[in-house]
Amino acid sequence: MTNIPFRYTLVEMHVIAKPILVEFWTQHPAAESPLISWHRIMEKEVFADFNDLRATFASADHVDGLTVFNIGGNKYRLIASIHYNRHKVYIRAVLTHAEYDEGKWKQKRRS
Repeated sequence: MTNIPFRYTLVEMHVIAKPILVEFWTQHPAAESPLISWHRIMEKEVFADFNDLRATFASADHVDGLTVFNIGGNKYRLIASIHYNRHKVYIRAVLTHAEYDEGKWKQKRRS
């Protein structure tokens, strides 16, 4: 074991909650493989901040304080709240591109 001080120990991201992904790919079977891939990457990586995340997910965007990922060749959008300091990723929604473009997810967030 290396002599890295505890405060600098790298901790992978913890994704909360995978059932949202399962529910979405049950309704949209083509989304299963890209969502599993996204989940695997998120749980194996360590991201210090949004710029660090963009090195892995170049198409990720910051929208209204949330991070939006293009999934499956931009067919789907995954919206997450990421707390880099706690290594937590809270999935807020997974939508088709058309549902995302409707913008209802933004209205729901503000209510």
